[in-house]
Amino acid sequence: MNSRTDRRAAGKSQGKAKGRPTTVADLRARLDRARAAGAGKDAEARARRMLAAYLDTAVAHGLSLQQAAGELARGQAAVRLGDVSRDALMQNPPRAVTEAACAEGCAFCCILQGGDGGTITEAEASRLHDALSPLAGQPDGRGWHPAACPALDPETRACRAYEARPTICRSFISTDAEACRVNAEGGAETGAGLLGSHLDYLAVHALSRDLLKGLARVPTYAMARIAQGAIDGEDRATTLDAARHKPRALEDACRDAAKAGGR
Repeated sequence: MNSRTDRRAAGKSQGKAKGRPTTVADLRARLDRARAAGAGKDAEARARRMLAAYLDTAVAHGLSLQQAAGELARGQAAVRLGDVSRDALMQNPPRAVTEAACAEGCAFCCILQGGDGGTITEAEASRLHDALSPLAGQPDGRGWHPAACPALDPETRACRAYEARPTICRSFISTDAEACRVNAEGGAETGAGLLGSHLDYLAVHALSRDLLKGLARVPTYAMARIAQGAIDGEDRATTLDAARHKPRALEDACRDAAKAGGR
């Protein structure tokens, strides 16, 4: 029988023969062929540049393929690179930021019409569940409004998982709180939307999914279902299983964000 080293070397040779990456450098070489479905050419190009820098850094720090692929698949890379994009945007903040009407307790953006609450990554889903699970069984945002995010305190309307809130929550902004109230009641007022950096976050995750095809699953989750499961006392695994999106959801989220445009 071959030694473990021999078997590992044979596996790498077979992987290369099949065109499968065996190192982060191999994965980096694959990046130019990856696509971010639904994001549009400009967002895809930005995401590719960010992901290239991320993988180059991973190579420089000696990360294994397993480590890098895990960060991509769980969405840690998408969150970090989305934060980088947002920080760059804030160096010259748009009007939506300088004239933002958002304040603690407003919370009309946390009335989740449609029930999904937004697309989030596995890393975000796990973190949100862990932050909310100690509050299981307590009154929640649904006591204020039946469609409100369970993360809310029903009395103050403050988010009880503020530090663990996903990118979708960090990206939403409004210059008109009254417009948010009207929209929460089914209206269609202008003044609220997502920062442009949110599309970069989604595009990086979509690009990661295509990049890891055949290597790892890159899921997304419904934010509202994660919060609900945690508050209702479900364990994390059960909640993630119930909240996992169908593959098409990420493409749809990219397309919707691209159509809406940046603020």
